[in-house]
Order: sequence, then structure tokens, then C-alpha cells
Amino acid sequence: MGLIGVTGATGHVGGRVARALAAAAVPQRLVVRNPSRAPDLVGADVRAAAYDDGEALRHALDGVDVLLLVSASEAAGRVALHRTAVEAAAAAGVRRVVYTSFLGAAPDCTFTFGRDHAATEDLLAAARLETTVLRNSFYLDVLPEFVTDGALRGPAGEGRLGAVARADVAEVAVAALLDESHAGRTYDVTGPQALSMAEVARTITRVTGEPVRYVQETVEEAYASRAGFGAPRWEVDGWVSTYTAVAAGELDVVSDVVQRLTGHPARTLEDVLRAR
Repeated sequence: MGLIGVTGATGHVGGRVARALAAAAVPQRLVVRNPSRAPDLVGADVRAAAYDDGEALRHALDGVDVLLLVSASEAAGRVALHRTAVEAAAAAGVRRVVYTSFLGAAPDCTFTFGRDHAATEDLLAAARLETTVLRNSFYLDVLPEFVTDGALRGPAGEGRLGAVARADVAEVAVAALLDESHAGRTYDVTGPQALSMAEVARTITRVTGEPVRYVQETVEEAYASRAGFGAPRWEVDGWVSTYTAVAAGELDVVSDVVQRLTGHPARTLEDVLRAR
């Protein structure tokens, strides 16, 4: 295996991956939009490129053998950004890609943002790049951010969610980057248990001491309660379908991937909250 490339190194997951590779003395190239924000790591070469600039990205990936392709932030044109990134990787001669996808990604999955990931998986297959697909569940770290005015509101019903810690996702990604046996595999990356939103609220209350309750909304109420943010419809669809995907049972998945690839149990919501 040759040089490892890491995109998203200024973010939560990519940054953790980059630091772990540096700690293991693995040479890497960090591909970031703003080099001034890149972590200063021994053995890391920094190149500037964004997913919407195919030529710059191709040059930045020149010589990279295995690439961590962290999905772009949610956007109306995210699939187009990913297409540019995949084409640049193929043109640069990248051999294998580890892609951060989403649990249950499919063209018709309930979570609308998950459909972008299904399209990107198809792009990687069409480019004939060896790919390790990490289908990550929602992040445990983000669940407390869904709380507003002491309430976790949404149309999740009694559905359950096997959310996963960002730190565990990063460790799984490092394992996949370093071990060729993961080429061609797709992994569901989840936490150790599936929780209902009511259980999430109770856990946040117990660990933080801040009272949080779950308020079950109808789909219509969910759209109405989010209308004041002034977000475009595609974004609100993503926010609401976060909960309807839970209600549909599509995210009620618990796997042993974290344990198998990292050697330790997946972190719980309580673990994540106590580490904040």
C-alpha cells in the first residue's frame, strides 16, 4: 500500500483519522479546501482542493494510493460534487477508496440525504475503483444538538436508532484504510444498542442533568415547527426524514463492525455525553 489521502481533515471524522494515522507514523496527504485550517501533523503533506474543482483535486490526489473520501456536507448539488471527486480520484490513479456512506443508503430510502450516498456508491462502482463502503448510522454526538427548548421533537414514533460515535467511525475508517482485506466490502457501522427517541431524551437528562423530553410530532407538525428557520425545502425534507426514517424502522440496526475492526466495544450515548 502506498500513500494514503485524507479528505475532510478539518472536520470531526477526517480530523480524527488524520491524527490517528500521524500517531501511527503513516505518511498521508491531507486534501482540504483551506490549508490554514489543516491540522499540523508529522508526516502529513497538505494540498488545497475542493470537491467542485476537478482539476485541482486531480493534482492534489496525484500519487495517492488509498483515499478516505469523506462525504460532502448536505447540499442540493452534493451528488455532483461527489461525481467530480470520484472522477478526479480515478484520473489521478487512486486505487482504492474508503467512502463514508450512510446506513441503508438506497435510491428510495426514507432519509432523503441517504439517497445521495446511494448515488455516490454507484459512481464509485462505475469508476471501477476498489471501494470500502462505511455505511454509518447517525452520529451519537449530534443527537444532543437536535434538542431545542428542552425538547427532542420529531415524527420518530416508537422507532429505534442504532446511532454511532464519530470516534468509532474514525477508528473503523483507519482500520479500513490500513488493511487491504477490507477492499470491496460494505459495512454497517453502528453503535452498541438501538434507542428510541424517548430513551435518547432520558439518557441526555440523566447524564447532563438538563431536563430533556421527547415530543412526538406528526409529519405536518414537524414541517411547521421547522418553517421558521428559513431553510430550503430540500434541507427541511432531510431534517424531517431523519425522524421518519427512524419511525420506518430503517435505522433499527445494530452491528458488531466497531468491535470487529477496532477491537473494542462501540461507544454508548452515555460514553459520548460524558466525553463532551
